[in-house]
Amino acid sequence: MLYDYSGYGASSGKPTELNTYADIEAVYECLQTEYGVSQEDLILYGQSVGSGPTLHLASKLPRLRGVVLHSAILSGLRVVCHVDCRFCFDIYKNVNKIRKVKCPTLVIHGTEDDVVNWQHGNRLWKMAKDPYEPLWVKGGGHCNLELYPDYIRHLYKFIYDMETMTTKTQLTKIKLKVRLPKKPNPGKSTAGCYCCCIKVGRPRCPECPKPQCPKCNMCFGKPKYPECLGLGRCCCFSWTSCCWWPKLKCPDVKLLKCPSCLKCGCFTCLGKCRRCSCW
Repeated sequence: MLYDYSGYGASSGKPTELNTYADIEAVYECLQTEYGVSQEDLILYGQSVGSGPTLHLASKLPRLRGVVLHSAILSGLRVVCHVDCRFCFDIYKNVNKIRKVKCPTLVIHGTEDDVVNWQHGNRLWKMAKDPYEPLWVKGGGHCNLELYPDYIRHLYKFIYDMETMTTKTQLTKIKLKVRLPKKPNPGKSTAGCYCCCIKVGRPRCPECPKPQCPKCNMCFGKPKYPECLGLGRCCCFSWTSCCWWPKLKCPDVKLLKCPSCLKCGCFTCLGKCRRCSCW
């Protein structure tokens, strides 16, 4: 459906920004009530200043079939002067609304456009949430892109792809873009492992030379757990009683066997023990 904005062609009224928004909303309401067209079967097409009302409506319809932006503008002020700032008196702020469009968006722009620079279309395409393969018409101006064979060919391809795209395809594309959290593995349970389940404030010992040390009985006051061993570091709460902690010992003495001599890591600070035969 083609229509004239307020103040253009056969339409009366004044050509203001708000009136153009009201015009496209009235056309959409007419399509719904008079012709029974839903937004899922609708492709919006906006050219030049018409891209403003097009993106205005597209940003409010989340289930549109597609959007075509022909020689579109970033905003009214950005056509006159190249600025990156946002001003309250700017009109047709497509740079803000393009991010809200959720359907596939085709951008067509001529590389030699002397009215609306090609960078307007390029930036809108980069900011689109679901950008379709763009068409940069080499040597094309602002009002003559319809004369190029690539224009008809690419536009036909876009419409064909939108017609054949089903709801299932749309949902698949959305799922690929959204990173869903990984589901926990029900086969693995850490209910019986008290020391490995605590991640905050867990003391860390140097790497144990004996990853499978069978003498470690101090694991938060609980008996040893086989699933807690072999971690490459000690998971015990008491550092001094952890059998994985490397003890100091003199090179000229043997390893003590007496329980009374095991109280110290260095076997020379208490002197030689006379009550055992471990020397």
